[in-house]
Amino acid sequence: MNEEAVRRALRQVKDPELDMNIVDLGLVYDVEVADGDVRIAMTLTSPGCPAGPMITNDVYKVVRALEGVQDVDVAIVWEPYWTPERIDPKVRALMGF
Repeated sequence: MNEEAVRRALRQVKDPELDMNIVDLGLVYDVEVADGDVRIAMTLTSPGCPAGPMITNDVYKVVRALEGVQDVDVAIVWEPYWTPERIDPKVRALMGF
C-alpha cells in the first residue's frame, strides 16, 4: 500500500453535491503513508459543507478497507481555501470551466 493506492481508493469518495470524486475536485491536499499509518490532509468545498461528515466518513471507510492499513487520520484544513481552480484541469475542461 502506497500513496497512489490511497489516492485511487479516495476516487471512490464523491462530493454528493457536485457528483464528483474528491481527488479530481482537488479536495485532497496531501497523503502520507508510513508503516500502515495513513495521514490525509483535505478540505471541503466550504466550511459549512452539509456533506462534510458523510465525505469524511467515506474517506475513513475506503482507506481502512485497503490491505495493510492500520490507522487512518484525516485532517480537515482550510488553508489554502478551496476554489474551482483546484479541480483537475481535464475535469474542468469537461465541465466547461
